[in-house]
Amino acid sequence: MSGQLYVVATPIGNLADFSYRAVDILQQVDLIAAEDTRHVKMLLQHYGITNQLQSLHQHNEEKAAPELVEKMLNGATVALVSDAGTPLLSDPGMPLVRLAREKGVKVSPIPGACALIAALSAAGLPVSRFEFEGFLPRNAASRRAFLQEKQASPSTWVFYESSHRIQYTLEDMSAIYPPDREIVIAREVTKLHETIVKAPLAEIVDQVANDANMRKGEFVVIVAGAKIEKGTNSLSSEEERVLKLLMAQCSTKTAVALAAEITGQRKKLVYQCALAMRSDE
Repeated sequence: MSGQLYVVATPIGNLADFSYRAVDILQQVDLIAAEDTRHVKMLLQHYGITNQLQSLHQHNEEKAAPELVEKMLNGATVALVSDAGTPLLSDPGMPLVRLAREKGVKVSPIPGACALIAALSAAGLPVSRFEFEGFLPRNAASRRAFLQEKQASPSTWVFYESSHRIQYTLEDMSAIYPPDREIVIAREVTKLHETIVKAPLAEIVDQVANDANMRKGEFVVIVAGAKIEKGTNSLSSEEERVLKLLMAQCSTKTAVALAAEITGQRKKLVYQCALAMRSDE
């Protein structure tokens, strides 16, 4: 009979943010697959958990996943944990979860802490719809290109950033985004030095540049969506980009209809813009 895989969320800072169910699961499973066994041992010792540990990180997970799934197919129960928070969200584990499901092993989530959700809940920005982008590109040129692409997004969007790159990333944003774009910096969430600041981008950039403490720790950055001007007589750059892509593949009529539906823009305005594009060709 097949075993089972539990995807267990662990605290992101405060060890008290761990559910009774999560502790119970980790005490009962045959094996705990951990991103960094040395890091996880501190949590396990705090709760008196002595179960067997196996390393599962980004450099070995493709090889380790089949071995773990084989154990589960033979009846073993395995818990997957990352260093902090919910596994797979910018953390290892996808090969294991994917293969386990493909082989018919039951996969059960054990919910708990997640830096992304914790920061969003305290941000004070719209969260009925949001986009999560993980970590931004490390390369400066790629990062700026990504930020340029996201500039016109109307939804709140979120990313993780390290202490080594937070200032550079914010400076890149300030070169592309308007200074009044609302930003939330959530730093060291649930930890002793937790700091959550909401302010216009220009103010955030100054705070981080002038306060060394604001460049320490782990960061969740939340960006307010671009404001959509009502009654405008022209398309935004993002709306134009969508229309151009569609017009390259469809008739003008179809492209206009699809672009209006995707962007929410007035169909008449989209059609006028499409005609102008055709006349410029």
